[in-house]
Amino acid sequence: MYSVAGKKSAEMAAVEEERTARLYRLSQRRNHILTDRLFAKLMVMQWLGGIVIAVWISPKAWNGSSILPLWHVWAAICLGAAISAPPVLLAWRRPGRVVTRHVIAVSQVLTSALLIHLTGGRFETHFHIFGSLTFLAFYRDWRVLVTATLVVTADHLVRGVLWPQSIFGVTEVSQWRWLEHVGWVLIEDVFLMISIQQNLTETLEVAKRRSRLESINAQIEHQVIERTAELTEAHKQLVLTSRQAGMAEVATNVLHNVGNVLNSVNVSAETVAGKIRHFRISSLKNVAQLLREHEQDLPDFLTKDPRGKELPGYLVKLAENLAEPQKSILDEVKLLQNNIEHIKQIVSMQQSHARVAGVHETLDVVEIIEDAINICGISLTRHGVSLVREFQEVPPVVLDRHKVMPILVNLLSNATQALAQAGDLKLLKVRVLQGEGDSVLIKVIDNGAGIAPENLTRVFQHGFTTKKDGHGFGLHSGALAAREMGGKLTADSNGLGCGAVFTLELPLSNPPPSSDEKHDR
Repeated sequence: MYSVAGKKSAEMAAVEEERTARLYRLSQRRNHILTDRLFAKLMVMQWLGGIVIAVWISPKAWNGSSILPLWHVWAAICLGAAISAPPVLLAWRRPGRVVTRHVIAVSQVLTSALLIHLTGGRFETHFHIFGSLTFLAFYRDWRVLVTATLVVTADHLVRGVLWPQSIFGVTEVSQWRWLEHVGWVLIEDVFLMISIQQNLTETLEVAKRRSRLESINAQIEHQVIERTAELTEAHKQLVLTSRQAGMAEVATNVLHNVGNVLNSVNVSAETVAGKIRHFRISSLKNVAQLLREHEQDLPDFLTKDPRGKELPGYLVKLAENLAEPQKSILDEVKLLQNNIEHIKQIVSMQQSHARVAGVHETLDVVEIIEDAINICGISLTRHGVSLVREFQEVPPVVLDRHKVMPILVNLLSNATQALAQAGDLKLLKVRVLQGEGDSVLIKVIDNGAGIAPENLTRVFQHGFTTKKDGHGFGLHSGALAAREMGGKLTADSNGLGCGAVFTLELPLSNPPPSSDEKHDR
């Protein structure tokens, strides 16, 4: 376990280090390109400035010299163009390359040398070299300073020996004067290289921070994707579980009501069986036996034999005794038939709702409410609940019957249970009215146990229930199903013991189910 974690940590460190190097290189390349373009503009400006200096300043600076003024102008134009053209072209065509910045370094120092020559070696013009080195330090590459310094050294050495007037403004100078100028250049190089090193360190630190930030962002994004996938799966599973729970709720109510009817069927069957057991069948057998024994002399037996004379009266009384249990049996049989028919209706109703699952159809709101009431009818009667219907005329709705029915059955079942301890007056109202906009409201109102204020929203949470044998699926499943249909399920109560109102809002029309919902089914 630890080896795997260590290996993963090492891989992450390697990736972060590689990203840091890449960001550092990108930062450097961006800086090189920007500096190349800066020098391209500077070269053109210096070339034009050199021409102006050759026209206005060179004649005065070289006064008394044998060199004609026109030669300085041609030198500024032609030599200045030859020095400036290569770096400008490279900065335009190949920015950011190593060769480009070194060519620019050489050209910039040569431009300084040309300007020093045009001004007759004036001391203040030498500061152009120091300015050039400062601008070259923008590259943050110490090698560029080395290239520029070598060119400065060579220029001062050659011209200081062969043509001192061009660089120092005098015809005779010490042979080591060029070394003094180079020394000052080297001193500036030291400070510039220290500055470059500090800039590179800061750039690297910025790259590290950015790389670390990108790593953290990548980890967060990965975790978000994982959590999103987990939540998506959990949501699908929760919707499926809730839908199955809603179907189980309806099935439970159906089985419960069928069980209640079967209890009545069992009682009726026992009553019929008891009455049949008490039939005086033995008396009929005795009469039949007497008649069989006197089959040959039946007229004499009925008129002369004392037993035969009593037989007609006995048969009349026996018939009268059998008529009463017959009527009771017929009544019980009729009740059996009604109860069996009721069971058939409940089962048939459940089958009709299950058969159209997932199909959007035009539904009569009142009709589907009556179906839900029929499913819960036995339970309402057994608990002594008085049901009041307050149905306004509303348009039909286009919905999935399979989703609406579990909600209504669950609301009626919950209301019935809430009324179990409501006292003598157990009142349940089912109200239908037009909602705001294109919607229909179905309200289930009871005067039962009520809901605590802190539980008005919690009752719709998955697994929350206040009933001992509750599972917390019904209302949660109903809320999800209502939301899928474009509606909503809400609860309202003035507190414990003050009853409750559950409102199911349904749109008049509903779009077809999405591909995800179809896949879930």
